[in-house]
Amino acid sequence: MDQLGRIVTGKTPSSERPEEFGDKYPFITPSDIPATKKHVQVERYLSERGLERHRKNQLPSKTTCVVCIGATVGKVCMTHETSVSNQQINSIIPTKGEYDADFVYYISTTLRDALMAFASGAATPIVNKSTFSSIKLLVPEYEAQRKIAAILSGYDDLIENNRLRIALLQRLSEEIYREWFVRLRFPGHNKVKVVKGVPSGWKVRPLGSLAAEIKRGIKKRDLADDMKYIGLEHIPRRSIALDEWTTADTVQSDKLLFEERDILFGKIRPYLHKVVIASFGGACSSDTIVLRPKEKCYEGYLLFTVFSDTFVELATVASKGTKMPRADWNFLQRLEVVVPHEKLLERYQTQFDNIFRHIAKLLRTNEFLLTSRVLLLSRLMSGKIPVKNLNVKFPPSMVKEFSQKLDPTSHA
Repeated sequence: MDQLGRIVTGKTPSSERPEEFGDKYPFITPSDIPATKKHVQVERYLSERGLERHRKNQLPSKTTCVVCIGATVGKVCMTHETSVSNQQINSIIPTKGEYDADFVYYISTTLRDALMAFASGAATPIVNKSTFSSIKLLVPEYEAQRKIAAILSGYDDLIENNRLRIALLQRLSEEIYREWFVRLRFPGHNKVKVVKGVPSGWKVRPLGSLAAEIKRGIKKRDLADDMKYIGLEHIPRRSIALDEWTTADTVQSDKLLFEERDILFGKIRPYLHKVVIASFGGACSSDTIVLRPKEKCYEGYLLFTVFSDTFVELATVASKGTKMPRADWNFLQRLEVVVPHEKLLERYQTQFDNIFRHIAKLLRTNEFLLTSRVLLLSRLMSGKIPVKNLNVKFPPSMVKEFSQKLDPTSHA
């Protein structure tokens, strides 16, 4: 590995130096790194002082970061700006002109089994810097690296484009919710009398009257190996779209079952703002609150009510425990909310339903693209698909056509 470039092991700033944290330079930890996304969104950042103090551990843009300790050994991401990581991550800063940075990222995504084999420590698997550096890889010449990376990047570009479209669709449905139900500028609002913040025909009701918590447990032995499983690490922050999961053969304990269109609320550390609506059914962590609207017309309204910053803050304040605070549904279901009349809820639900169907279609397309990319990755890296004579340019005119060919729902 060390022949690919400089290996850097991260370091965590001391808690005695809070001034080293700030809002400028991403501080990457294993929990930040997603299972399937190239780039990472972090919880914490360093200040200029923090970056200067850790200058030996600085990671420039297009550095590959690999988790080398714990249950998530082998997770990989690539930096897109100057960053720093913690000590659980070994990073590769590729040698320019000899090793393509994107190729280094993609080949690193194939290392999990090797890293687990090299890991030492009975309780917690660890791959130290020297062991990580000594791992041998079969790497093609530079031009072939660039072609392989260009092919795989084409898939990731399409996936990222769809994720951006999903984010815009979420923003649209959320903005309509805020306009109608928070700012009270709903259709016909100028003809409705408002008394103490409650429009005529609306009612103040407990949240529990809109949703039921579903506690349908399932034993580990009864889980089908290929069932989709959602751990808290798979639920994104501040996104309603669930686009990561693993399979139930990886779990070690009993779980909860959820159905398509159930709302999943991350119970542990609710301030992380992990709230999604499922586009498929499966099993999830028991540290998830599974909510199901009691009426279909409540769905979109319920989702963005529990997704709101206000609700998440209340869930955080009322959470139980210090080290691992957990949201308390018994408390949250008693919170009073102003509920619109049914006709307005149905009108909003019609719009939300159309938007979410589009989101679900994009999620299915991305699942197909990701599966295809993983299959192609192994063939390209093994040389089963030679790239020497391939023209792998992706001009703008080809991207749309390529996307349509890969999208299994494009002709639906």
